[in-house]
Amino acid sequence: MCNHPAIRQSLSIDGVTEAGNPAELDVSACLARVRNGDEDAARELLVHLTPLVTKIVRSHLPRRTSEEDLIQAVFVKVFTKLDQYSGSAPFTHWVARVAVNTCLNLLAHERVRPELRYADLSEEEEAVVQNLASGDGDLPLEQNNGSRELVDKMLAMLSPEDRLAVTLLHLEGRSVDEVHQRTGWSRALVKVRAFRARQKMKRHLQKLLKETSI
Repeated sequence: MCNHPAIRQSLSIDGVTEAGNPAELDVSACLARVRNGDEDAARELLVHLTPLVTKIVRSHLPRRTSEEDLIQAVFVKVFTKLDQYSGSAPFTHWVARVAVNTCLNLLAHERVRPELRYADLSEEEEAVVQNLASGDGDLPLEQNNGSRELVDKMLAMLSPEDRLAVTLLHLEGRSVDEVHQRTGWSRALVKVRAFRARQKMKRHLQKLLKETSI
């Protein structure tokens, strides 16, 4: 747990949107005040960072973890690791990496890769697979309900890192540079990881397509 009084008070999510416009915050000055134990500065920083952290958590939320609990966990790490921030990159990039790594660690702990079988699919998912069976069998990354539910199930079968690569590049439409900044992976690793992850998903999909012809 975090024992710094300013941090402890600021980690209460209640009323986090009551502060002024977070876009106007002088982050460097605020960080200096936080390091000197200023409780108001810690709360201002929390408000400023909450939209970023919330968006990341919602994109990579482990199935058995509540959103609020994970947001709290990210902020505990951010505030307790402030001394590790060197200033060589924008503070928001550093915070994003802390958030992503926190999510990945939890995903790794709860990792279960179930066997995805055709018999377990919903009616909408069955329709997606049947449609793919009559086409070229590409990954259904469009955002209709049946396709997205099927993609989510296939993503759950990947490692946290592979799942993150596909989510950021193909579902959220982020660039390789953005993924590099958020994860700390090299640009080459981002490309390779995303390619291999999609190949794994295609193999799972091909297995489902074969079951439709049995």
